[in-house]
Amino acid sequence: MSREKVDMEFIFKASPSILYKFITAPECLVTWFCEGADLKDDEYTFSWEGSEEEAILVDDIEEERLRFRFTEGEEGEYLEFRMYKSDITLQTILEITDFCDAGEDGEQRDFWETQVAQLRIVCGG
Repeated sequence: MSREKVDMEFIFKASPSILYKFITAPECLVTWFCEGADLKDDEYTFSWEGSEEEAILVDDIEEERLRFRFTEGEEGEYLEFRMYKSDITLQTILEITDFCDAGEDGEQRDFWETQVAQLRIVCGG
């Protein structure tokens, strides 16, 4: 089955530095992204409903961009978070890039809408 790239954009009141913390710190990740998160060097272990996935942090520009590569993921795929302040509105923009099976982009977008709604609650907007 073929895979497709999914790009999403969300507007936040919280600053890029706050978003960065909630995307990198295991104690913050468990408040919105996963049930468990452990970090050793640049390797994250995320857990959901008893299953675990390992991801390597392959790109980290503080308060700007994070890119994870899941060890069991397809070649060339990643999960990326970009955050920046809009020069015009002064709001923070969070861009998420993820991958899914062809035809499942609607479910993937629904997943991220739900997770980001929780992120907004825990990070203050």
